[in-house]
Amino acid sequence: MTLKLACAFATSLDSPEHARIAEDLGYERAWFYDSPALYPDVWVQLCRAAERTRTIGLGTGVLVPHLRHPMANAAAIATLVDAAGPERVTVGIGTGFTACVSMGQRPLTWSYVSNYVRVLRALLRGEEVEWEGAPIKMLHWPGYGAERPIEVPFVYAAGGPKGIAAAKAEADGVFAPFSAFPGFEWCVSLILGTVLEDGEDPGSERALDAAGHGGAVAFHYAVEHKVLETVSAGEDWLQSYQSIPEASRHLVMHDGHLVGVNDHDRVFVTGELLANNGLALERAAWRDRVAALEAEGTTEIAFQPAGRDIRRELEAFASVVKG
Repeated sequence: MTLKLACAFATSLDSPEHARIAEDLGYERAWFYDSPALYPDVWVQLCRAAERTRTIGLGTGVLVPHLRHPMANAAAIATLVDAAGPERVTVGIGTGFTACVSMGQRPLTWSYVSNYVRVLRALLRGEEVEWEGAPIKMLHWPGYGAERPIEVPFVYAAGGPKGIAAAKAEADGVFAPFSAFPGFEWCVSLILGTVLEDGEDPGSERALDAAGHGGAVAFHYAVEHKVLETVSAGEDWLQSYQSIPEASRHLVMHDGHLVGVNDHDRVFVTGELLANNGLALERAAWRDRVAALEAEGTTEIAFQPAGRDIRRELEAFASVVKG
């Protein structure tokens, strides 16, 4: 296969060490999530990963503009560039679906994201640019930030026609959840799940531990994208949340998001759900799925491991892609 093999981490305190393991296994890039209500600070963990690795690419998967002033992200990018080198750094950025919804807010508009990226790139080039009615510029003296201009690629986490159009017009690539977007020279497809051992039941304790996070996300994704009918027991899952006050419902729904299965969702996340949604498959089935994504336009596959044994998950998925 010609796919690049990458991994994505629901950024934990151990993610820098997991990036080192991934590098040893032949993964070419590690994406770190940016959701401060759920995970440690993405930039701190990326810089820690840079200190533990030598070659693996490091990227934000993905930045959420409203969480930080563009100057704060410009300084953070410069810090990571200084630690890892510009050739290893990629900036993924999006409207902040998870990061916003987990805090009870709506995602940003693509027009806001586009303007934010325009300002951020100008700052990295060392230019003076206006933000919130005032001129701003990176003023870092030598030794206080990487030398400008700083050129790093930007990848948009797109969804829907507006996001795809923005990515085609402005970004170097696209980050696609669970699918491929054709027409891009660089298309990163995020994959969740676990590789089953021969004959292993998708409902085994190990499989549920490693892939249950994907089952919970299947419900979240379906309700947020209004396709709940595509997930078995979806209506029952949604109904189970009706007793929780709407104002705080997002807190319960996102408890453990992309990390594991919370107490509320546990009864709904079964081996059948994992199997039906392609989240717990044996090696041959995974190879077929990866090949289908490549045929549809995926150029980089980002596998997100979870559970108690991250090394095992990374090793097993690498064996699928690399053969």
